[in-house]
Amino acid sequence: MSTFVPKEVQAGLDHARRQSIRNASRLRIETGGASYPVLRMWKTGFAMEAETAPSLRGFVDLHDGAVHLFQCLVVASEEEAGEKRFEFKRLTAVSDRAALDFEKAADAPVALLESKL
Repeated sequence: MSTFVPKEVQAGLDHARRQSIRNASRLRIETGGASYPVLRMWKTGFAMEAETAPSLRGFVDLHDGAVHLFQCLVVASEEEAGEKRFEFKRLTAVSDRAALDFEKAADAPVALLESKL
């Protein structure tokens, strides 16, 4: 049995694989007012299509659909198999509320209810 695959067939398979990953992923990077799709993300970085990926270096925002997930400090690391890979130097989760500068008691009241007598 031969495992040889012609270059055209292999290129078609690679393109179909990248297309299915692109369609399944909702992740995107925003920087400088532009948005770029992310193919996949892992603990220490993420990958984008090599043809459409800009040369990123510095701060970017990572979104999942409309949800802002992380602020990242990134550097480009390598390009392989049609993907440009980026590594995180810093990854900070975005919160939907301001950080507290005091300790909040566990039994603190949630609201004040006034009685009308």
